[in-house]
Amino acid sequence: MNYFGNRSKYHAKKTVVDGIEFDSRKEAKRWQELRLLEKAGAISDLKRQVKYELIPAQKDPATGKVIERACTYIADFSYIEDGIRITEDTKGFRTDAYRIKRKLMLQKYGIRIRET
Repeated sequence: MNYFGNRSKYHAKKTVVDGIEFDSRKEAKRWQELRLLEKAGAISDLKRQVKYELIPAQKDPATGKVIERACTYIADFSYIEDGIRITEDTKGFRTDAYRIKRKLMLQKYGIRIRET
């Protein structure tokens, strides 16, 4: 347990909904909203924790050993709305690492992350 008890350093409290553990109450609430939208037919193909590789692993050419792990971004949600794939992140606090990854998503995949 850390200084904040069960909370992260950004005060998010892990929450379980539909048997799924979410990093925050806000993310769990958004999941419930998206599930309702999917059931109503407003969105489709709802997915959680979609992983994107931003920078591949770097290997030593002589040995093939990984010297730098891949840099990845994991989107909270992905779904289709009006025929367009939406990549969404539930944000309470935007870290420097997140801001860089958001820029890399746009540069590499042409994806603008929808922040809720």
